Amino acid sequence: MSAFKDKVLLITGGTGSFGNAVLRRFLDSDIKEVRIFSRDEKKQDDMRHLFQNPKVKFYIGNVRDKQSVDIAMNGVDYVFSAAALKQVPSCEFFPIEAVQTNIIGTNNVLISAIEHGVSKVVVLSTDKAAYPINAMGMSKALMEKVAYAKGRELGDNAKTTICCTRYGNVMASRGSVIPLWVEQMKEGKPITITDPNMTRFMMTLDDAVNLVIYAFNNAHNGDLFIQKAPAVTLEILAKALIAVYSELDLKYKDTELRVIGTRHGEKLYETLVTREEMVRAIDAESYYRIPVDARDLNYDNFFSVGNERVSAAEDYNSHNTYRLSLDEMKQLLMKVRFIREDFGLEPRAKNREIRSE
Repeated sequence: MSAFKDKVLLITGGTGSFGNAVLRRFLDSDIKEVRIFSRDEKKQDDMRHLFQNPKVKFYIGNVRDKQSVDIAMNGVDYVFSAAALKQVPSCEFFPIEAVQTNIIGTNNVLISAIEHGVSKVVVLSTDKAAYPINAMGMSKALMEKVAYAKGRELGDNAKTTICCTRYGNVMASRGSVIPLWVEQMKEGKPITITDPNMTRFMMTLDDAVNLVIYAFNNAHNGDLFIQKAPAVTLEILAKALIAVYSELDLKYKDTELRVIGTRHGEKLYETLVTREEMVRAIDAESYYRIPVDARDLNYDNFFSVGNERVSAAEDYNSHNTYRLSLDEMKQLLMKVRFIREDFGLEPRAKNREIRSE
């Protein structure tokens, strides 16, 4: 954590799952201050009571309003940009709201960071931005393009470095299906599955934080970082969840699985790295680093021929990555904080009605 010693970190959208995970990681470190920027005063108040730490400062504002961003940005060294609208069905019905927050809001954060001389900015994205078919993914894809463009403009010798991270389903984060399914089980209701064969990448919140810190430590301007992750079918995920909670109480063993059909904007599988990106990807063991295409608009200066590598490459998706078995999924679920709390393995950090991380 030496890079964060006596530094000020701003997390936009900091009251979400990621912000809470970062705080748990950093509060006992030598960081000077963590600023939580969000529009949700209730969640800020909950966090204030939960952490009760003078290192944590709270700023109410909205990334859509650059003036409020500027106020929070003053004196900041690093930014983790996590503010987003990310509920897929909501974005389908209100796509312009996704544009306002995910694209324009992120642009406000990046411009403010550059103007205030921030050293590093990590922008958090999603697997839905790769080959997007829904409004959330499309807005996140354009958000990535904004970040890449800013990084390309700045170049490697700039005071500010901007990079992106892209990851799949973070288990039990806000928007994850796991807290919903646990509540359905506890209420004696069937678990509702959209498509049993649907696959999703699986990673813990700690994995998400590790990815952001890896990007922070290794980024050049305009880079994209992706963590390699296993995947699971929704059917196996649901069965693993039932099996885990059956160890707590046998009544959960009889939980029914009910297929309800695909929701608005859902994909059968998710892609973390597109075929076109795989051609440029640098394999860094647990991660892929994808450098920005640094060419400018003077295309005549570049020798233009077809790239056979693109035709031969294969995208990295939740159908062709390592597939978790039932037992492996059970082991992974036992890393989820609120499930560990239900088993008495950790003290409960939140009220029972708040099932997300």
